[in-house]
Amino acid sequence: MMGKARHVALLSIGVNLFLFGLKYSVALLSGSMALRAEAIHSLTDVIASLTVFAGLIIARRKTPAFPYGLYKVENLVSVIVSLAVFYAAYGILMEAMSGSALELQNVEIAIASMGLAMAITYGFSRYEMRVSRRIASPSLMADARHIRADMLANAVVLAGLLPALWGINIDRIAAIPVVCFVAWSGGKILIDGVRVLLDASLDYPTLSLAEKLIRSEPQVRAVKNLTGRNSGPYKFIEAQIVLKTHDLDKADFIAHRIEDTIKAQIKNVDRVLIHYEPTRQGFHVYALPLTDAHGQSISRHFGEAPFFVLLTVRQHDKTVIDRKVIVNPFTRIEHGKGIHAARWLNEHDIDVIVTRESFEGRGPHYVFSSASVESLLTEADTLPQALASLGLRDEQRA
Repeated sequence: MMGKARHVALLSIGVNLFLFGLKYSVALLSGSMALRAEAIHSLTDVIASLTVFAGLIIARRKTPAFPYGLYKVENLVSVIVSLAVFYAAYGILMEAMSGSALELQNVEIAIASMGLAMAITYGFSRYEMRVSRRIASPSLMADARHIRADMLANAVVLAGLLPALWGINIDRIAAIPVVCFVAWSGGKILIDGVRVLLDASLDYPTLSLAEKLIRSEPQVRAVKNLTGRNSGPYKFIEAQIVLKTHDLDKADFIAHRIEDTIKAQIKNVDRVLIHYEPTRQGFHVYALPLTDAHGQSISRHFGEAPFFVLLTVRQHDKTVIDRKVIVNPFTRIEHGKGIHAARWLNEHDIDVIVTRESFEGRGPHYVFSSASVESLLTEADTLPQALASLGLRDEQRA
């Protein structure tokens, strides 16, 4: 990606050098001050493009003093380019408000040259804009906008040259309206660059997608905080999450898996920093498959169980303090009842699943295992028997 950016930046330098040479030569040939000023404007584009290229080279460096890289050099470059745009607008305005016009010569050649310059400028700006969006390079984006603003400046010069074919010189007057657009373009570049330099937040769609990807991890119980920022073309995302597991090695593995998922789904993410903490609540939620809505008989078949009971158990004394019977919505599907039911129960943040059949080597086992849900077997036929075998005391039934 960075190689492509450098290639386009070098191409921009070449294009601007050619345009400067073309405009300045025709300015000397025609005697047009407006065209001479536009040639000087193109020279500032060369300087700006050189700055962009230097920024792309420096931005790749990572040193002990800058462990996060120098990506923001690109944004600093875009601010510098915006100042070049403002300078261009000022130059056009001063040229438009200058004194009496000089007599123009070789107008046909000057008009043809400006038409060629406009075609080159338009084509290259579209190309550079397309590349900058694909690789998310702010400095190339700024350079493309700058070049597009130049195209309008070229149009102003051309508008001043055309009436000269009939002996009318209005090239300076026509320059004034474009100054407002050039200033607006420079302001947009400046604001975008300053936002990144001041660590403004990532856009809402990106943060929303990052949160969705984090919550898709079955072992994430809560997302306490999520922030992100841009740095050059790259994104940095930081999240504070609560995990179900108390195993630090497993928590570290989960955090790395989340990081890999975010980097795979969101473009240009340089670093994802996950701060995790285990669940600190003093309760566990047990789930058991039932054959009836009254919550007494335990089903022998997990996926086909018409009901599940969710028991909230206080950990320090193993007491059931709350129960809820829920209807299994997957009993009528033809295939994958167990896997669908397991994923559905995970959405209810269960900690323990108790069944009369083993999941070992089957789909529900992997679904529950990936969510750090403990699987327990029981030979009990009824819920009270199962609770007794697990050492749980039902406060509501006592």
